Amino acid sequence: MWLNLQLFGFRALWSPYFFLFVVALGVTYFLITGPLRHKFGVEEKPTTKQQVFFYSGLILLYIVKGSPIDLLTHITLTAHMIQMAIYLIIFPIFIVKGIPVWIWERVLLRPFIRPIIKVLTIPLISIILFNGLFSLYHLPAIFDLTKSSPVFHTSFHVLLLIFGFLVWFPIMSPVKEFEQIKQPLWKIFYIFGNSVLITPACVLIIFSDVPLFAAYSSTGAWIQALALCVPSDVLNGLTSTFAISGPEMFSSMSTLEDQQLGGVIMKIMQEISYGVILAKVFYAWFSPETLKIDPLPATNSHDTN
Repeated sequence: MWLNLQLFGFRALWSPYFFLFVVALGVTYFLITGPLRHKFGVEEKPTTKQQVFFYSGLILLYIVKGSPIDLLTHITLTAHMIQMAIYLIIFPIFIVKGIPVWIWERVLLRPFIRPIIKVLTIPLISIILFNGLFSLYHLPAIFDLTKSSPVFHTSFHVLLLIFGFLVWFPIMSPVKEFEQIKQPLWKIFYIFGNSVLITPACVLIIFSDVPLFAAYSSTGAWIQALALCVPSDVLNGLTSTFAISGPEMFSSMSTLEDQQLGGVIMKIMQEISYGVILAKVFYAWFSPETLKIDPLPATNSHDTN
């Protein structure tokens, strides 16, 4: 497959402009939290752990949105689901953990942003909006529309990412005002609810006995989807020279097999990610208690005789 992908050229495979965008984000973070932090009245530098989380998050972002994986998402649904799991579940956690609290406060506590975030981080609202939007996105008509239009594609992905951040705020918000679930038991219920609500979209994809998405099964729609990341001159040359007809030219799986595998991978990656968060909640809940030693009962001096 790799040799076949080389046909699409360097720009389609490695997205140099997106790479520069990610580098710019990294440089901006370095400057604001480093040499320029004094201009914001801040003395404390981000911890090593925060820096590792943030820069690792940027690496993940480039891998799923700028490397050949992004091209593969327009060829196989399996790659698309891997991208979605990392982009919407794992990447937001890394960035939330990586950006210092004072930056979040300066952005989120602005008078015109604060009340909006307060409402959107109500647990029931955040969990329904994220999972509802994810399910809506994977309805065949909506999905094929986003694959045919750069504007719809970018808009939907940005909107999904915003709610991908907000869905974590009720249990791990960097600004404590928006962490509306305090008790570990309720955090567990919230994570479990997230896992349940995302399941219908995965089930629809896994158990369908026909290909659902024209973007992977119809030549015309597939070529339109490729145009989202392949330069038009390259794509026109490929369609005229090699007569590329569909994803099957680049994959050994049938469209239906790819669709089913994509749904399974999305569910597995989601369960692993939520499982890690659950484990951390359990650890934070029980470790203080297990480390405690019950004090000896006070001895009454009158009972010693």
